[in-house]
Amino acid sequence: MKSKFVTVITNSLLLLIVLAVSLIGFFGGNAVAVSKDGDNLYYNAENGEGVSLMFNVYEHTDNVLKILDALDEYGAKSTFFIGGSWADDNVDCVREIYKRGHEIASHGYFHKDHSRLSFEGNLEEIRPSVKLLNMICNIKITLFAPPSGAFNEVTANACNSLGLKVIMWSRDTIDWRDHDENLIITRATKNLKKGEFVLMHPTDCTVTALPKILTYIRDNGLTAVTVSQNLGE
Repeated sequence: MKSKFVTVITNSLLLLIVLAVSLIGFFGGNAVAVSKDGDNLYYNAENGEGVSLMFNVYEHTDNVLKILDALDEYGAKSTFFIGGSWADDNVDCVREIYKRGHEIASHGYFHKDHSRLSFEGNLEEIRPSVKLLNMICNIKITLFAPPSGAFNEVTANACNSLGLKVIMWSRDTIDWRDHDENLIITRATKNLKKGEFVLMHPTDCTVTALPKILTYIRDNGLTAVTVSQNLGE
C-alpha cells in the first residue's frame, strides 16, 4: 500500500512539473520556426536499411509488456509513440520500454485531432507530453506521431518549433478496428521492404500476430529497427 501511495504521489508531482514548465514555455515568447516544405514530415525512411514497427500507446499496459517480451525474443527494436495521459499513469512501463532498448516518442497528451488545433493548441498538446517523457526517461524526444494521422501545416510548424519530426506510416495494420490476426499479419508483411514504417497498437490480436510478423521479417532478411535508426540518426 505504501509503495502504491508513493507511486501515485510521484506521478502527480511529475504531471505538475510538466504543466508548470509547459506554461512557462508557452508564455515565454519563443520564436516560431516555420516549415512549409514538409522537411520534418516522414512516411518512411527513403534510404532505410530496416523496417520500423511503430506502436501507438494510450491503453492496454498488459499488452505493451507482452509486446516487449516478443520483441526481446526476436532481438527486434521498435519505436513506441506514447500518449502523455497514459504515460502519467504508467511511468514504470514507460521506463521499461526504454530500458529494453526501444525508442520513446510522443503521441500527444490527450489524443486530440491536431488538424483542428491552432498553432498554440498544437503546442499545448504536444509540449507537455514531450517534457513528461523526457523527465521519465531522461532523454531528448525527437519524434511525434499525430493521433489518427490528423495533422496539417500548422501541426508541422509547431513540431518544427519544438525540434520534432512528424512521423506517419507507409502501411497501417488498422488493428484498432479489425481484430483479425491474419489480416493484421498480411497488412504488416505483404511485400514489406526496407525503409517502411508499420503502424500498430497494443491490441490483443496484435500481440498474437506479432511473433509471426517478426518471423516474416527475420526470414526475409529484414531487420526491425527504431524509426530514428531507420532514418540514419
